[in-house]
Amino acid sequence: MNEEELAKIKEKALSEHIPIIMDDTLEVIDKILKEKKPKKILEIGTAVGYSAICFSRYLAEGGRIDTIEREHERVEEAKKNIKKVGVEDKINILEGDAVEILPTLNNRYDIVFIDAAKGKYPFFLEQSKRMLNEKGIIFADNILYKGYVMSDYNKHKQRTAVRNLREYIKEVTEDIDCVTEILEVGDGLAISRFN
Repeated sequence: MNEEELAKIKEKALSEHIPIIMDDTLEVIDKILKEKKPKKILEIGTAVGYSAICFSRYLAEGGRIDTIEREHERVEEAKKNIKKVGVEDKINILEGDAVEILPTLNNRYDIVFIDAAKGKYPFFLEQSKRMLNEKGIIFADNILYKGYVMSDYNKHKQRTAVRNLREYIKEVTEDIDCVTEILEVGDGLAISRFN
């Protein structure tokens, strides 16, 4: 993996205000992936491919990442970035809306990383659980959403996103098939480990 290119990708994304995974969030996930050595990862929300590239270093031999992105420009940039770093044999980009793509997938995954439309998190959860292998883990990034989720935030603009993120937290914390922890790293990270 070309670390120099990876650093450039990160720098460019930050300078252009493209949302990429935060360092402290990545650190937490890295530790878990290092331990788990997943064979298959599903990522919902590719952006410019930064997180998928980072995750790819922990894949088991012959492992793959499927990542979904709906914005064509981002898909094109992610493809270039993945090639620059030299991990194109490990990452497969599915272009389109995750809401439409997820129901058509029948693969099994060890890890799912959710980082897309906040208002759709409960739907992403339902679809992810359907494809999760035994002892699989689902990560949901930005789960505390600028602190709004745990406050009494009720402004119209973000109301749906906040309501659905709260619903996601309720579902994973009440689900008897998994153990969930919510960490205050980055913009909040939910880690749900399934039986």
